[in-house]
Amino acid sequence: MAHTLFISDLHLTPERPQILELFLQFLDHDARNAEALYILGDLFEYWIGDDAAEQLGHQSILHGLRRLTDSGIPVYVMHGNRDFLIGSDFCRQTSTTLLPDPTTLMLYGRAIVILHGDSLCTDDTEHQRFRAAVREQTWQDEFLAKPIRARLAIAKQLRQQSDRNKQTKNPVIMDVNEQSVRDVMKIHGVNVLIHGHTHRPGFHTLNSGRQRTQRIVLGDWYEQSSVLTVSPDGFELTPSAGATRA
Repeated sequence: MAHTLFISDLHLTPERPQILELFLQFLDHDARNAEALYILGDLFEYWIGDDAAEQLGHQSILHGLRRLTDSGIPVYVMHGNRDFLIGSDFCRQTSTTLLPDPTTLMLYGRAIVILHGDSLCTDDTEHQRFRAAVREQTWQDEFLAKPIRARLAIAKQLRQQSDRNKQTKNPVIMDVNEQSVRDVMKIHGVNVLIHGHTHRPGFHTLNSGRQRTQRIVLGDWYEQSSVLTVSPDGFELTPSAGATRA
């Protein structure tokens, strides 16, 4: 049956070789049977520039993606909050397409909006300030002008600071704001929204006036894979978050 795959939050790093290998197997097997693969951000634990892929030990990932696209399966990539510096060289080497966040799709007769998801966490004002700062072209140009070693040190420092901040934040503010979800769906005129980022996989039904809408959250790949399959029959999220058909 025709189907399209969605994944996010793999956080790939050589420090977790078992997940890296799981992803390569996924690319060489499961993804080969799909009509397309969408990666909704945070493919990598961090990405400090397209010129640093080899130094970070990510060449096998680029080669795996290229094998898939060379086989005729289109792959679409979206920036996450950890790999927002993925650029044109990465896309050229992998023959993938970088999508804006958010993007609207028409799949099997359904209008769907996809995004990484951190822009929906509007109650986390600290993260929103950071997000706005690092998405500025000036910040990115200055960062990418630094030597790779310096960029790597900054990235590790930012990750450590983020981990410390999470320990003191109320978990509620790190989830999506429901009104922000409604607003995005209204702007894009859809009743299905797919995102990652929160690492809280599942299906959420929202009632907006007379319209029934659905938010689907992708899981992370810290311990196992999390894949959303969209087909004419509906949506299936594996391995553990159940399925729905509509």
